[in-house]
Amino acid sequence: MRAVIQRVSQAKVKVGQDIAGQIDKGFLVYLGVEKEDQEEDLVYILDKTINLRVFEDQDGKMNLSIGQVGGSILAVSQFTLYGDCRRGRRPSFSKAAGLDKAEEFYNKFVDEVRKRGINVETGVFRAHMDVESINDGPVTILLDSKKTF
Repeated sequence: MRAVIQRVSQAKVKVGQDIAGQIDKGFLVYLGVEKEDQEEDLVYILDKTINLRVFEDQDGKMNLSIGQVGGSILAVSQFTLYGDCRRGRRPSFSKAAGLDKAEEFYNKFVDEVRKRGINVETGVFRAHMDVESINDGPVTILLDSKKTF
């Protein structure tokens, strides 16, 4: 499983003219699921996301997690995180999970974050979405449950 996490001062996702999800301070999280992912991959990404200490403390150091600052998460499913561009010019998405598995893992991620008391907004799975955000910092973190980077 992969995640691109951006610390934002605000973010929203729209489907057509309708706002599907919107947050102020927190994380915009793009999630990608691989065919071979298991429950432990989900747990790894979940734990890393909610415990990342990238919010500033009173001394201006990145030392606080999203829960400690009362932040929210806007979670957006993004299979293109598994786009392989090493050969040719057209990405291959052969490692990306199928629709059923991807949606299951995405929904589990959202549910588990909510269980931990963090507000979560979402995009719409499989929809064409327009995402707007103000990256705070900028801070962008890449996570991969297989630890390839």
